[in-house]
Amino acid sequence: MSKSSKRINVQGTEITIIATKEQDFISLTDMVRSIDNGVVLIEKWLRNKNTIEFLGTWEEIYNPDFNSPEFEGIKNRAGLNRFALSVKQWVQKTGSIGIVAKAGRYGGTYAHKDIAFEFASWISPQFKIYLIKEFQRLKEAEQKQLGWDIRRNLTRINYRIHTDAIKENLIPPKLTKHQISMIYASEADILNMALFGKTAKQWREENPDDKGNIRDFANISQLVCLANLENLNAHFIQQNLSQTERLRLLNNTSIQQMRLLIEDRIIKQIDGEQ
Repeated sequence: MSKSSKRINVQGTEITIIATKEQDFISLTDMVRSIDNGVVLIEKWLRNKNTIEFLGTWEEIYNPDFNSPEFEGIKNRAGLNRFALSVKQWVQKTGSIGIVAKAGRYGGTYAHKDIAFEFASWISPQFKIYLIKEFQRLKEAEQKQLGWDIRRNLTRINYRIHTDAIKENLIPPKLTKHQISMIYASEADILNMALFGKTAKQWREENPDDKGNIRDFANISQLVCLANLENLNAHFIQQNLSQTERLRLLNNTSIQQMRLLIEDRIIKQIDGEQ
């Protein structure tokens, strides 16, 4: 499965969801895979006049290139005994973007979530409810992960600013790689001491069974404060302040900021979701 696709389990049925142009498309083929002659149901659904009206209304709202005259002709023929329509024909004739037919290993018929929920309702109202429930659960999990990734990336970006300031202002030329790494470690521990009150080594000795480092176990308040301290320390380095003076200033800043952050309502809410 590609990185842009995910799966949810709805009443024992694995359903694929793909991202196309930042929109979620759900596999109609997967929805009916466990039903005898299930694929036929998709074309049967397309023959329904109410379905055609729903699809046309959706396209006219979201698709500026939708072929409305062709749609009107299809709608007028829908419901006749001789009327037949495949997904491929619908897309080719109307320029539809709400339903797509994909080939390959994870191929099949996919529809925008709005349309997929409508199809699910046609299969079974109960199935639709469970589909929406699992889809929402997936979206909530993605939002939490996105928030965490943003916070981690913010810390990494600020760490780069911090290490660049060290490189430009504290590392003299012709040092060995080992000597340089010692300076970086020393500077990282200034931030650790200012915020956590201990070095990375001290934390590892106190937590021998935990994988990762002291920052991996930080809460959101500490990560926000750490990002601020990294920027501030880079500024102090450029001012040629000594490590001792910088540590004192950073520690005072972290105390002030943490007092504010732990009382912040939004921070409390995010921390509670972790």
